[in-house]
Amino acid sequence: MTATTAMPTMIVLTAVLIAAVTDIWKFKVYNLLTLPLLASGLVYHGLNGQLASSLLGVVFGFAVLIVLYILGGMGSGDVKLMAAVGAWLGMPLTLYVFLASSLAAGVYALGLVVWTGRLGETMVNMQIVWLRLASVGRYLGSDDKIESEVRRSDRRGRIIPFAAMVAIGLVATLIWLQHTGGR
Repeated sequence: MTATTAMPTMIVLTAVLIAAVTDIWKFKVYNLLTLPLLASGLVYHGLNGQLASSLLGVVFGFAVLIVLYILGGMGSGDVKLMAAVGAWLGMPLTLYVFLASSLAAGVYALGLVVWTGRLGETMVNMQIVWLRLASVGRYLGSDDKIESEVRRSDRRGRIIPFAAMVAIGLVATLIWLQHTGGR
């Protein structure tokens, strides 16, 4: 990590850890955290002549998760968090964080399926998601958004707190970069 990346990395790490706590605790990532994080990342990099990379990170962070939000499988706070991470880290670091976060979420999801014994229900849900993706028309949006799942009493066995996965992905990316010398 260089001196130019140390401050953005520490800001993002702090914000992502706060988001992870609120996501695990209340299944919510607050705008009060994500929107100032996004704006300050753009301003910081704009002042340092790196606005293009920052904007590319925002667009990637937003675009990569918006479909899952539209399908009802993710909250809007997760989408805004990944966009804000992109504002501070730019590309390709946002890609690396997303990939590591997705791997962590996949492992977490498999653990939930095994732990709760919901393999059959999960297979049906996966078929529904596939059909929604296949019908890229006016039926793309889901009627049962993540918000309804959050109100269920068994939500801890059904929902992946993606902000926590972003925290894991960020830490894993930082360790990987340290190990490889930033290559």
